[in-house]
Amino acid sequence: MRLPWTLHGSDVRRISDMAGESVLLAGGGRAILLQLANPGVGHGVAEHSDFVERPLSRLHGTMTYLYAIVFGTPSEVAHVRRVVGRAHRPVHGGESSSVRYDAFDPGLQLWVAATLYDSAMQLFERVHGPIDPAHSETVYQDYALVGTSLQMPRELWPADVASFRRYWDDAVEQLVVDDVTRRVAHELLHPTTGPWWLRAVMPLARLVTAGSLPSSVRADFGLAWSTGAQRRYDRVMRVTAVVVPHLPPRLRHVLRDGYLRRLRSAMAAEARTPARG
Repeated sequence: MRLPWTLHGSDVRRISDMAGESVLLAGGGRAILLQLANPGVGHGVAEHSDFVERPLSRLHGTMTYLYAIVFGTPSEVAHVRRVVGRAHRPVHGGESSSVRYDAFDPGLQLWVAATLYDSAMQLFERVHGPIDPAHSETVYQDYALVGTSLQMPRELWPADVASFRRYWDDAVEQLVVDDVTRRVAHELLHPTTGPWWLRAVMPLARLVTAGSLPSSVRADFGLAWSTGAQRRYDRVMRVTAVVVPHLPPRLRHVLRDGYLRRLRSAMAAEARTPARG
């Protein structure tokens, strides 16, 4: 029996109908590893992020940004754009960098947005069922916000889902994992610091991340996989698909609501702080 609050893919019309689902967090590892496999993104992260000391910082920043641009007020969107802009400003390759990169590069921002869209869609439809094709196209167009809210020109986002799939397949073929980005991925997937619960859930996170990656990327990162691992991954996804769609919205949206509360508290505290002149 379908409960009044059950969410199926066929219920989705816009990005706001799916982007608040906490289960999408399970696709975060896939998205980050795909980003790392682009040398321009991966070396920027390696040289300017610290997963050892701050294993959750990139996750918190990304989740706050995504929830704000989809569900926030104009002032909240402007705030997260400023925060991300400040964080990106120093992220560019210097003379000693083996790979040239710049966080303001629209092409790199396109790839980051693409990984977030593709990972969200893959996971959402596996758990909640397929979105109707016409509405899937609308959701895809909405996802351009992930890039255009920064420096990515709207015209850089592939014109439709079919164009995106061609872009995606070509981009995945060109990904390169090296020792630098492989080390960063290991630090991400095997945290030695952070809250106890993070380390407790990492075996499951590693399974879901490895199982959802393209097989070529999984192999390039040296992530072990087997028939048994595939069975465990499929079992986890089946159970998730049985349980999660029927949870009440207050549970399914707990991460969105928590991140938005944190954002609003931070903005209120900033507003109370006297400006330094």
